[in-house]
Amino acid sequence: MIIINSSSDIARIREAGRIIAGLWEVLKNSVAPGISTLELDSLACDHIQQQGGECAFRGYRGYPANLCVSINHEVVHGIPRADRKLKSGDLVGIDVGVRKAGFIADAARSYLVGASPSPEALKLMAVARQSLELGIEQARAGHKVTDISKAVQRTAENAGFSVVRELCGHGVGASLHQEPEIPNYFRPGHSPVLKAGMSLAVEPMINAGGAEVKFLSDGWTVVTRDGSLSAHFEDTVIVTDGDPDIVTR
Repeated sequence: MIIINSSSDIARIREAGRIIAGLWEVLKNSVAPGISTLELDSLACDHIQQQGGECAFRGYRGYPANLCVSINHEVVHGIPRADRKLKSGDLVGIDVGVRKAGFIADAARSYLVGASPSPEALKLMAVARQSLELGIEQARAGHKVTDISKAVQRTAENAGFSVVRELCGHGVGASLHQEPEIPNYFRPGHSPVLKAGMSLAVEPMINAGGAEVKFLSDGWTVVTRDGSLSAHFEDTVIVTDGDPDIVTR
């Protein structure tokens, strides 16, 4: 069942999103060579709790941390560790969920570490971010989920990159993952029509090489099968009768 949020529900999702928007300001000054992914996790948790929120990821289906921090060929769900330190040239994706007053917002950003990123990483980051923007642009009442999917896929593939197919965006709000699924590629068949009041997590996962991925032995971390770089961006969006309302910025 796809949930249409009430105005009070939307206000609570927006509050959770506001905490995430502030977190990006904290993290962008902290993502630097030498910092451990566990330190980033602690910084995020401190900020979220100081703002009156809860870390929505910890304990979800047994996940052991507050953030997902994924480096280079890791697509998503990298588990923070004290011995995992960022290096100059790394491409790092950070995914976070925040619960406030019973409602959740979910978002992700990718960062380039240090001053000398590779041309491939720069291009991948730009295309992944553009695919998010163009996907969100389609999140309007009367459009379909496949309009989002097509925009993301077209942007990535026109640049020579690929989209991950085993993982997708999703509804978010009363719970972390709810209907509808939002693939990052066109999937023929029935596609839900978007309605005002829906809350969606649009999240392109774009690979520099092939689309295929695999899970590591920790049961969480997803990596590109060919070892190529991957970038991940995500925002929580409220569908309206006009422009999409992005609550995690």
